Amino acid sequence: MVVLLPPSEGTTIESVFEVESTRHEFQVVKMWEQDPEMFLQDPALLPFAVLTRTQDADQLLDRIVQEVIEIPETEERQEVSAYVQLMAGLKYDKDRIRRVFREGMMRESVIYQEIFQEGEERGLEQGLEQGQRSLILLQLEQRFGSLSEQERDRISALNLDQLGTLAIALLNFATQDDLEAWLNQNQ
Repeated sequence: MVVLLPPSEGTTIESVFEVESTRHEFQVVKMWEQDPEMFLQDPALLPFAVLTRTQDADQLLDRIVQEVIEIPETEERQEVSAYVQLMAGLKYDKDRIRRVFREGMMRESVIYQEIFQEGEERGLEQGLEQGQRSLILLQLEQRFGSLSEQERDRISALNLDQLGTLAIALLNFATQDDLEAWLNQNQ
């Protein structure tokens, strides 16, 4: 599992998943603890470099931008640039990102244009809410099998705050009845 940003204080990052008689252990990669050098050597990894360990975040971002500019193929450079900018948005303010990336490079990116258009049409909060809802449904289905249409509808009616609470609560669900009880209490 790759964790992009440090969690809020008091949040535990799990490395074990247990269900009934099965136990699954997995490695947790914390991006903020990774050495940026490996990510700076491969254009495909440059977007993740912005989230790596550094003493000087601005200097790292400048170096990443330089690596992007040096990508010879225009289409690849535009795509990598768009992804770097998206990931940089998790750590840097938008004004800093705009300053280091030339406006023209950003506007030429088909990925940037597509995301910008989608963001205008659906709104950032709606996209975040839908993504979180989809992830929760996937996790619940992985744990309990398919959900009833009524359960899916009830989860679809939850707002962003309720989805966040459910995401944490589902870590402690042992049966599908726990989900039903949670929905009854929180709707």
